[in-house]
Amino acid sequence: MALKESRRAAIDPFIVMEVLRAANERAASGGDIIHMEVGQPSTPAPRKVLEAAKRALDNDLIGYTDALGLPALRSRIARHYRDFYRADVPAERIAVTTGSSGGFLLSFLAAFDPGDRVALAMPGYPCYRHILTALGLEPVLIETGPETKYQPDIAALEKIDGRLDGLILASPSNPVGAVVPPAELHAIAAWCARKGVRLISDEIYHGITYGLAAATAANDAGAIVINSFSKYFSMTGWRLGWMVLPEDLVKPVERLTQNFFISAPALSQLAGIAAFDAEDELQGNIARYGRNREILLNDLPKAGFDDLISTDGAFYIYANVARLTNDSLDFCQRMLVETGVAATPGIDFDPMRGRHFMRFCFSGATKDMVEAARRLHAWRK
Repeated sequence: MALKESRRAAIDPFIVMEVLRAANERAASGGDIIHMEVGQPSTPAPRKVLEAAKRALDNDLIGYTDALGLPALRSRIARHYRDFYRADVPAERIAVTTGSSGGFLLSFLAAFDPGDRVALAMPGYPCYRHILTALGLEPVLIETGPETKYQPDIAALEKIDGRLDGLILASPSNPVGAVVPPAELHAIAAWCARKGVRLISDEIYHGITYGLAAATAANDAGAIVINSFSKYFSMTGWRLGWMVLPEDLVKPVERLTQNFFISAPALSQLAGIAAFDAEDELQGNIARYGRNREILLNDLPKAGFDDLISTDGAFYIYANVARLTNDSLDFCQRMLVETGVAATPGIDFDPMRGRHFMRFCFSGATKDMVEAARRLHAWRK
């Protein structure tokens, strides 16, 4: 007799990780791969973070911490909000998490019940809808377009049929990199508060913008803010993030963390305190992303990728490839095999229209961006 399997696991795969696996398999067999699929910095953690980690390994127990995080780290994050945003966020409202992924899981569990409906933009980060589905929540997909820079607006929210319990808003967004202007962000937050809709503001790409700054929803009534050390701070594998919580969710998140995670990794927390003092090194990373962005926006059209969605932030370019293919998954697979350039098919981000789109990540070395454009130009000739 077959043993039971939970329906919760019957969710779509995170396709970018499958692309990464295929790229790594090709590299292991001698292939020359340029990684433009996974959204992670190609730089290591800042020097000060590495030094702090080494000191901690020598001098600290590296045991459990408070469920909501080390008090020193929570206080340092609170100071970051004062310094970076001029926002007053008490350390008591900050929860340190096991990456932003842990933050999303905790926020969905703390704010919603099975059957609740949570809206999110398409295209958007696929794990939002996958986690929601696994938890018995209903993702409400908002089809967005260039007129709103692929971000949801109040007009789109007003058109949603039926009850709405939550909204996920990412700024800068993935895969488009669009930044919601401060006035629009706060207007959406106010609309959510009036309508009884819990706003979850994904701010994990804050600090990575080009010519403008992203606003935070940390002081908007009822909003949950999720951020991470993975992107701007270049600490992807350290699995460290944080949440800024409204007061009514601090205790629920603490209880959930105690039972689900106990605490975020202690070594990462001890090292993460030093990340906020590494601005010079981190700004050097941002300057490189900016150069890479300009190279690809200039050179990809020469390779036939001539319908690009320019980005305000993050390190992605979303390309409309409808003129080249009706199947972006097959197209990306062929591109990997024939050129060694790994990119992500748009169906990961948009199950409705994604077959006509693909995402390039430009967080790698500048020489790799130049070489990728050269290979793609030769391939498309």
